[in-house]
Amino acid sequence: MTTPTLSLAEMAAEVLNTADGREKTALSRRHATAWFEARQQEPCAIEIGTASPPLHPARPEKPELLNPRDVPKRKPGSDAGRIALLHAVAHIELNAVDLHWDIIARFSHVPLPVGFFDDWVKAADEESKHFNLMCDCLEALDSHYGALPAHAGMWRAAEDTADDLMGRLAVVPMVLEARGLDVTPGMIEIFKKAKNTQAVEALELIYSEEVGHVAYGSKWFYFLCGRDNLDPKDVFHQLVRKYFKGALKPPFNEEKRADAGLPPDFYWPLAEANRPIPGVGD
Repeated sequence: MTTPTLSLAEMAAEVLNTADGREKTALSRRHATAWFEARQQEPCAIEIGTASPPLHPARPEKPELLNPRDVPKRKPGSDAGRIALLHAVAHIELNAVDLHWDIIARFSHVPLPVGFFDDWVKAADEESKHFNLMCDCLEALDSHYGALPAHAGMWRAAEDTADDLMGRLAVVPMVLEARGLDVTPGMIEIFKKAKNTQAVEALELIYSEEVGHVAYGSKWFYFLCGRDNLDPKDVFHQLVRKYFKGALKPPFNEEKRADAGLPPDFYWPLAEANRPIPGVGD
């Protein structure tokens, strides 16, 4: 007797309910492989299905999660500062794994093309790889994920948009992940100066693949707006003001944001100091 195959939504919930980071990402990658193998069959051997994802994903005992204000600040020019930077990126990547599986499990009931699920499974798989690359970099420096405290507020966007797919797309890939496109080049330079080629290569890979994750957000946000005959820019501004606390922070990586489907008139009006958009209203 064969074991019943989990649906994709159930696979997603299983990842969300796995606490250890290495175990979570190993399961994530196995499920991603199983999904894409099933997609080669006609009909697909795994159904989308439905599941009941947890409001909060399972997490290891460490790192200790602190209010953002209480996370110690370390100068990136020191060994301790570079370890803290890698630890922060590892924490972001682990949250991203859960965010991408959560969008699958939480919104699997929404009528969407199967390509929507393909994109987020691929993104979750890549984020799993990114987390492990950061863990490898930390271990090469005699540290590990969990050795330092981390930011407790990263899941807030998921909680706030648990019932709003368009809000989730606007805030997570199109704001939070887009921020990664702005700051990662500076991080790469820090590790180049330190001659840490392992970290440089890992961050360069992350940087190249994160453009695609932001692009998935833009793509499906535009799709949903088009389906409901809504203006994407206006809806984006409304949703970010509703769900994102505070202003967006320049400088922006306008080239990579454009590659990901984010034009300047989406984010500049939401920026600190509300700087005018170049060429608009002159």
